[in-house]
Amino acid sequence: MDRDAGFLAFVDAHQRPLMRLAYLLTGEVHLAEDLLQSVLVRMIGRWSKLRHIDNLDAYARKTMVNQYISWRRRRGSDEVPSAEPPDRAYSPEDSAVLRIVLRQALMRLTPKQRAVLVLRFYEDRTERDVADLLGCSVGTVKSQAHHALARLRALAPELAPKLPVLDDPARSEGARR
Repeated sequence: MDRDAGFLAFVDAHQRPLMRLAYLLTGEVHLAEDLLQSVLVRMIGRWSKLRHIDNLDAYARKTMVNQYISWRRRRGSDEVPSAEPPDRAYSPEDSAVLRIVLRQALMRLTPKQRAVLVLRFYEDRTERDVADLLGCSVGTVKSQAHHALARLRALAPELAPKLPVLDDPARSEGARR
């Protein structure tokens, strides 16, 4: 029962933030629940080895991002792009509408771009943390963030004033060498 108690304690402490990450990655509550469940099932199966890891939260997040990207590769996208933009019969200052527009625009990014933006800006992680979680270089994180933000600006111009402005990744990489 000690094994179960440790796992249950981990789930109690981390379920809400992991569910939030899953929702931000998938954009749908039911898919987020499935993703979280999938990650937790994988973890309980390996719990005897995992319980000795120093940062289980980071392991769970990395597993979730990898699982999400794997799902997207297998399932493809259900979205059908429209040739015509929707009529905008709202005030651009309406925060609820902006959240909906942001969600729709995020769903049109690649899974890796979405993961980078969610981890980097919503969870306020450093570029190094995001790179470690995604198993890529810091330069890849910077590049993915740069391209994703540019795509968001193109997809939803009303979001542009609220999006972070990044340095050109090619310039900032060269300047640090």
